[in-house]
Amino acid sequence: MYLSWKEETIVDFSDANIEHMYNEGFVFTRIGKGVMNQTRSLRIDLNNFEFSSENRRVLGKTEDLALSVHPIPYEKYDWSIHKMGKEFYEKKFGEKTFSAQKIKELITNKEKSNFNRLLVYIKDEKVAGYCIALETKNTLHYCYPFYELGADYPNLGMGMMLKAIMLAKESGKKYIYLGSFQRPTDTYKLQFSGLEWFGGTEWKNDLDQLKDELKTVM
Repeated sequence: MYLSWKEETIVDFSDANIEHMYNEGFVFTRIGKGVMNQTRSLRIDLNNFEFSSENRRVLGKTEDLALSVHPIPYEKYDWSIHKMGKEFYEKKFGEKTFSAQKIKELITNKEKSNFNRLLVYIKDEKVAGYCIALETKNTLHYCYPFYELGADYPNLGMGMMLKAIMLAKESGKKYIYLGSFQRPTDTYKLQFSGLEWFGGTEWKNDLDQLKDELKTVM
């Protein structure tokens, strides 16, 4: 079950309002246009972020991975994108986690999608992965990443996230949001400096307390 304390549906899609809602712990969902859930959101304050030695090691391993940013609706959409996404989420989280139809809808239909950017990752002139994302003036939400799990490319998932963090920092964003923290498998997100988490009423940076929060639901 997805952790959600509150649900709201917005009609004001201005950057200012979206940034305000995200600052209150809400994130956009794929449920419907304007639907937001308040959750244990994670973000990096990019003013306080520095690459660790491990981050740099992964970046070195994925140096040949190129990132390009495209608007949604994505003009070059084809069936191979939702095929990759559906298979990724099935293998990671189980059947019916994320349908091919929903993936296509989020990337091609601006009337139903809350997201406005598709991050495309290229290696050796071939697509290695994607991430459905949201960009505002001051923030980037790295939301729904997927890639070919059987690809012989170590560190691909983390490399994709680090490239997005680098992009956000270099483009002058204040925050990059990394989704929620609610499963034991989410601990990989804790390796970044400048990390903050929403505890229901305020943002915190005590990661030991965050780990304790996870234990209470396990």
